[in-house]
Amino acid sequence: MRLFFAVVCALFLCCCVQQSEEIRQLSGVEVREYQGERLSSVADFRENSISGPQHVNITDYRLQITGLVEEPRSFSYEQVLDHQRYRKVVLLHCVEGWSVNLLWDGVLVKDLLDEAGVRPEANTVIFYAVDGYSTSFPLDYVRDRNILLAYGMNNVTLPAERGYPFELVAEDKWGYKWIKWVERIELSNDSAYRGYWERQGYSNGGDLGSRFLE
Repeated sequence: MRLFFAVVCALFLCCCVQQSEEIRQLSGVEVREYQGERLSSVADFRENSISGPQHVNITDYRLQITGLVEEPRSFSYEQVLDHQRYRKVVLLHCVEGWSVNLLWDGVLVKDLLDEAGVRPEANTVIFYAVDGYSTSFPLDYVRDRNILLAYGMNNVTLPAERGYPFELVAEDKWGYKWIKWVERIELSNDSAYRGYWERQGYSNGGDLGSRFLE
């Protein structure tokens, strides 16, 4: 009899563990409205990346903080997510003429930079992507605007085609400044640095309301 009850208890515990694991693996459900504001869908994009969607091996992934910092850092995906997280609705405008309004979940870039310790001579933040793409911003813009490095949109984890593991939420900038698949952030004193599209004649500032071609 004791053996019978032991077997029953073991099977019960096994079922509980399996159910718990299944619950942890459930994905988020995309939201289409937030605080009364209608949202676009995560599918409302055109594919216009320079080398197609990138598929990052998250086990090997590291986000590097380099350049003019006191202590270069290398964060795993989970270590980035260990930082304070924030949520904000931001509109993305593409130079191709379309736009999307999405709820972004992310961490503050400035929190990551502060951990590395920004040196006084740094004035520019350069972002590099897995596919070789890059773009840059004034350090003050990143700090003063509380710019997010997003890991999710509309309550779901970024899909691979949307920039998993991280996309920059470059508020009030044209879409080409919203770099996807971010893998390195460099602090620099080169305020004239020009990224992928900027080297081909696009505005280095990328401000909405201004011409994107120079």
